[in-house]
Amino acid sequence: MTQITEQLGRLQQRINSAAKAAGRDPNSVRILAVSKRQPIEALAAAHAAGLRHFGENYLQEALDKITVMDHDTVWHFIGPIQSNKTRSIAAHFDWVHTVTSPRIVERLSAQRPGDRAALQVCIQLQPQNADNRNGVTEDDLPGLAAMITAAPQLQLRGLMTIPLPDRGVAETRREFARARRLLDELGLAGYAVDTLSMGMSADLEAAIIEGSTCIRIGTDLFGSRDYG
Repeated sequence: MTQITEQLGRLQQRINSAAKAAGRDPNSVRILAVSKRQPIEALAAAHAAGLRHFGENYLQEALDKITVMDHDTVWHFIGPIQSNKTRSIAAHFDWVHTVTSPRIVERLSAQRPGDRAALQVCIQLQPQNADNRNGVTEDDLPGLAAMITAAPQLQLRGLMTIPLPDRGVAETRREFARARRLLDELGLAGYAVDTLSMGMSADLEAAIIEGSTCIRIGTDLFGSRDYG
């Protein structure tokens, strides 16, 4: 049994326990393997263990991996999006979790190849009381959701959030609950949204209890990263 298989087993136990506490089906929670700064051998081992969804933050690193991984791998871009990177993101990824502006929406839609399925999009929420953080405010959310829905080659799937670091469990859960409330409001407004991308290794239980459908797991799956 490989290290990743063992780590995946422990991770699945945590998911099962959190889902049970929330009265949810554990299968409603997707594991997104955050594979930035991990060697291709680690991704191949995770793929062999049954994982298919991989999240990358750094474009060039991701492109190098995409060219050699199995074709059934689903690629999620989860890093900040710079305007000069949108063409490659639109061409090579299946999902983008970090859409925050009309300009990025326009570029991703215009640059998505016509022979590919629509790019699956999550809007990144700005944490409350954090004007210096990436993300969309509650006030701007409806307008950006409408723009994505109207954009050719894009499909709005839901919301992504990253709570502020070094917060207690209660405050983190409030941030997750807020994201769930905003997703529900989009649904009531007629948007076909089904995805809450929230929760990482340290707070996945809180995220699942508050409704996460996609947890982003890196170190607890692959081990430490090489930033050399």
